[in-house]
Formats: sequence, structure tokens, C-alpha cells
Amino acid sequence: MKNIHSRLGLFYLVSVLLWLKMYLAYKTQFNLPTESWTQEFILIMNPLSSIILFLAFSLFFSENKRAHVLLLISLLSTILLYANIVYYRFFTDFITIPVLFQTSNMGDLGDSILSLINVYDILFFIDVVIIGYFILTKKVTLKRAKFADSWAMFAVAIILFVVNVGLAETERPQLLTRTFDREMLVKNIGTYNYHLYDIVLQSKSKAQRVFADSSEIVDIENYVKANQVRPNDDLFGIAKGKNVVLISLESTQSFVINEKINGKEITPFLNDLIKDSYYFPNFYHQTSQGKTSDAEFIVDNSLFGLPSGAVYFTHSQNEYKATPEILKDEGYYSASFHANNKSFWNRDIMYLTLGYDQYFSQRYYDITEENSVGWGLKDIDFFNQSADIMKDIPQPFYAKFITLTNHHPFKLSKEESYVDRYDSGDGTVDRFFPTVRYMDESIKIFFDRLKADGLYENSIFILYGDHYGISENHNDAMAKWLDREITPFETVQLQRVPFIVHIPGHKDTRVIDSVGGQIDVKPTILHLLGIETTNDIMFGTDLLAENRESYAVLRDGSYIMEDYLFTDSNCYDKATGEITDISNCEPYREKSRQHLQYSDQIIYGDLLRFLNKPENFKYQQ
Repeated sequence: MKNIHSRLGLFYLVSVLLWLKMYLAYKTQFNLPTESWTQEFILIMNPLSSIILFLAFSLFFSENKRAHVLLLISLLSTILLYANIVYYRFFTDFITIPVLFQTSNMGDLGDSILSLINVYDILFFIDVVIIGYFILTKKVTLKRAKFADSWAMFAVAIILFVVNVGLAETERPQLLTRTFDREMLVKNIGTYNYHLYDIVLQSKSKAQRVFADSSEIVDIENYVKANQVRPNDDLFGIAKGKNVVLISLESTQSFVINEKINGKEITPFLNDLIKDSYYFPNFYHQTSQGKTSDAEFIVDNSLFGLPSGAVYFTHSQNEYKATPEILKDEGYYSASFHANNKSFWNRDIMYLTLGYDQYFSQRYYDITEENSVGWGLKDIDFFNQSADIMKDIPQPFYAKFITLTNHHPFKLSKEESYVDRYDSGDGTVDRFFPTVRYMDESIKIFFDRLKADGLYENSIFILYGDHYGISENHNDAMAKWLDREITPFETVQLQRVPFIVHIPGHKDTRVIDSVGGQIDVKPTILHLLGIETTNDIMFGTDLLAENRESYAVLRDGSYIMEDYLFTDSNCYDKATGEITDISNCEPYREKSRQHLQYSDQIIYGDLLRFLNKPENFKYQQ
């Protein structure tokens, strides 16, 4: 026994340092609260099995190479941990395998990533530097490891993992089937084991397409048809033949609507527009890791994004029946306007798949240092230049505009700010309000341009928030703004984003309190244009239909009804925000699960390929 310890001294040292570093990250960088000593014990032990498993591979090497392999594994493990830390600071989520392969997005993240990096982060690499110093200066000498040592460590890793999962399943039954809750997985099986599990999930999803067959789509078609709702007879076709202007309100949450900061309205134009439109205050974003691209996908397809990664990346070659493709048969020209790199979020490929005729990307805009901030072209310049382009595109058109300025880290000069910053002491939250106000002003200018160019009267306008702008990492500042504690109930309510349907000249304008989400946008638009959807596979319903259910399900499994809200295993009374009897939320539990499962099944299995395929068309970038 003494001999094996002397042979594995450096192995033990690297293992302990990685273990301590992981636990330190759990307690200081991630929000992983424990409610009992058992949960805390699981949190302490869960990194060990994967750490020992990874490091055990070094024991197959000679003593000369083993130290360098240990150093390499330690470095790679630290890089993976740190990537999760930075990602979590913004998204309050953990990286998945598809996200790791979205490297083409990294070059465009710029200031967002830099703003998430702290000076003290170097501490996460100190152990690697120390170990590297001892190895390179040959202050560490190793004895030859025996072949049995390697297998002994693998056995230890497996035993630790089995014990870990056993304890976790006792604390959280069906843990490994609740894959939408990544925080729960990491808290119970550890970050590295979570990534191994994610690899298994991604492999499984790839296999689903290979083994899928046409019979699977039949059950889904029957399910969708059983949940269809008739459109409102008075509104069906009211915008037939009109242009559709779809505006994505970057990172905009509903808590800014009709609110003031230091006596000034945060969204004065949107507030006025709401009075002359259909407005839905209980409309929720339903995105996951794909964020803006998820919102685009959901709105165009009435399918959910995936629980991990972005459909735009992982399944861009699938068959879909998106709104642009459907409108093509009605004589519409479809285009997306976004002053960003054409390959960001894989848009250049995905837009082709969805049926867009043209993508007006970065190269169509005059972008300079003076008219750029944060992620790129400022919204006012974006809309002004887009309006110039619009004069020459065919009508009727379906045109989508993706704003940029109101994006983390929410940078804007004082000279261009129409309202003051907030004073919470949280820079992200404080800067959010001026950039929202700037975006609001840019939309006002855009509407004025379309009126001057003669496009306003013959168009309908759909404005939607794409995803949250303020994550749970800023709950203290948000509690100050809302003047109440941010509970799990409030967290879900903060996922409400604006949804506005503006039809110039239409007199029947009102606030509609019905609960809905981005999944409902596609049928709403198509019915306004007088297009039947009875043969389409959609998981949303027309928000203007008289008999639709007031309901929305979020990607994490939370769901919202007329009077109740389910999240984090609890049912809440929406009137009080307090936990109520779980039976009040039961009626929609199975439906929520079925919605997400069937939508995932369509995407993973590429099931729409078994339906009629569209004709080829010309696409430009």
C-alpha cells in the first residue's frame, strides 16, 4: 500500500487540487444551493469520480511522460471549468456539447465576454502553474506506475460514480431523465460527469434521425390536430396580401413597458404603439441556449428550440415548413435584415433551409466605428439603412429585423442616452435602461421612415421580445427595481417579453391578457393573412382566436396557465405569488411534457422530411 502511494503522489496532488478548485467554483461561481447535509455531501464528492477517471489515463504512460499528461489533463479540465464559469455569469446555465462547437460565434461576442472576465479569475489557473513549474524544473520525480494502478483508479472512479448517482437518485428521483434542468444535474453528478452525460445525450439524438421512420409523424399529426383552435372569424384574413414587418426586440423584457426612470418613460414609442395595437402582457419567451436564434426558430416554425444547443447549428439541414416557405406559395418575398456576420448563429445556412429569399447581413450595411457600439451597428443606423434597402425589395414581403444595441453588456454613450442609468449598483442592470430606450427611439424612427416611404399603410407589424436581458445573476438589483423578492415565481414572470400586433387603420385595438408565447406567433400571423393552417404541424395556437387556452410552456418545463404557474416542482397562485396545492397545476402537466417531447422528436428525427418537400428556390446572401 505504501508503494502504490509513493508511485501515485503527483496523481493524488493533481486530483486534490482539481477537486478543491471545483468545489470552490460551486460555492462562489454557480448558484447551487443545498438544503440538507446529504445534498452538501453530494456536492462535495461529485467531482471526484470524473477527476480520477480522467487522470487515470496518465498512468498508462511512462514516468517521463506521465507528469506532462497529468499537467495537460489538469489544464484542459480547468479550461472547461472556466468556460462554464464565464458562460454561467451571463446565461445562468452550463455549456452543452452543441454550444462548444459554436465557435464561429465567439469572434462576435467581443465586449460581452470581456465584461464577464474578472482579474481574480487567474486564481483558477494557479494550481496548473504551480504543478507546471515543479514538473518543468524537475523538482518532481516519479516512480513507474504498475499496470494494475491504472485499473485500480478506474475501479475507484466507477465506484465513486455509482455511489454518487445512488445518493443523487435518493435525493432527486428520475434525475437523469430531467435533462432540461442542467443546474440540478451539475449539482448532483458534477460538471465533468454532466458533460460526459451530455455527450451520451447528443449521440442519442444523432441516432434518433438514423432510426426514425414515417410512422412517428402520424401520432404527432393526430396530437396537433386534436389541439388546434379555430381562428377568429372576424380577424381571419384581415391583413390578406399585406406586407409583414417582424421586429425582434433584443433582450427586451416586459417589466420596462409603461414604466419610467427618473420621471422619463423607458419605452415611450412602444407605450403609444400599444394603445393602437393588440398587446399581450402575458406573453413569454420560450428560448433556451440558442437565445435569439431560438426565438427566430420558434417564431418561424411554431416548434420549440432544443433543450441544449441551438437548432440553427445542430439541425440546420433538417426539413421544416417555416413561415417564409409557406408565404412563398402566396407570392411573398421573404428577407431577414441583421447587420451582423452572416455566419453568426449559422444564419446563412439556416435561412436557406427555412425558405428566406435573401439575407441582408453585415456586408449590406455601411458600418463604421462611429455608428457602432457593443455588438455592432447601432439600431438607429440599422433601421435607417434597412429602410433604404426596403425600397427596392418586391412586395408583398415578409421582412424580419433583428436589433442589436440592447444587448449585453448594454453599452451606450451618455450623449446618446435618452434616459438616465438606474442606480442599483449593478452595472449590467443600470446600463440596461438607456439601451432599451435607445432601441425604442430607433423603432419610432423606423416607423416614421416607412410612413414617408409609403410602406406603412400596406403593412402589418409584429414586434416581439426575443429573450431575457437580465439573468438571475442580477436578482438583487432586480428586486430593488421591482421592490419585491425574486422568488422562483417571480423568475418565471420575468420571462415575459413584449408582443405587439399593429395593423394600421384597424380600429379594434386592445390589451389581451391571455397567456401565450413565441410558439403562438406563426399561426397568429398566418391567420391574419387569411392562410389556413389545418394541415400544418404547429404547437402554438392563434393568439387572437376566441377559444384558445390561456397557456404557455417554457423550455425548462415550467408552464403558465390563466390562474396558476408551475416551476421548480411547485405550483404557484398567480394572484398572490404564493405556493398552492400542486393539484391546481396538474391539468397541464402532461400536455406540457407532451408538447416539448413531440417537438424534440420532430427535430431530432427530422420527421418533417417524411411530408411533402417544397420546390427549390433561389436564395441570396
